Amino acid sequence: MPITDWPEAERPREKLIARGAAALSDAEILALFIRTGLQGRTALDLAREWISAFNGLRGFLEAG
Repeated sequence: MPITDWPEAERPREKLIARGAAALSDAEILALFIRTGLQGRTALDLAREWISAFNGLRGFLEAG
């Protein structure tokens, strides 16, 4: 389901505006930078996959 179909309180961008960055998970923050997903996968899905593949956000950010 596309993020635009989620309840507003659960969408990363709206959550950031309403509650601040501290309320977001690492995956939600990365999803904001990704901005858009791929067919059948949201930006948040991609962010979770990448964070998992690199053993955390720090690993992702330090990857070459």
